[in-house]
Amino acid sequence: MEELFEEIILFQKERDWKKFHTPENLAKSISIESAELLEHFQWQKEYNIDEVAEELADVLIYCFYMADSLDLDIKEIILNKMEKNALKYPVDRSRGNAKKYTEL
Repeated sequence: MEELFEEIILFQKERDWKKFHTPENLAKSISIESAELLEHFQWQKEYNIDEVAEELADVLIYCFYMADSLDLDIKEIILNKMEKNALKYPVDRSRGNAKKYTEL
């Protein structure tokens, strides 16, 4: 994971893009790329996996840039969120259940 993060940041650095990658701009880009990902599922059940993979990669790359911009450790924030989710969604009440934690 660290190697991937370094490669993404190197790509950004080589192009001198960090000055454009403010948290506000990155949040917008994540939202835009997420919408482009969603388009592949808008009116049909079939989708092109290669196109979906490219859009998902765009979302993830911008998320890495956002974490870097805010000086956040991706592994740490994900593990912290998973810990909170485990409390909200205990296995005995949420297994096989799609309800929101407030409805369990």
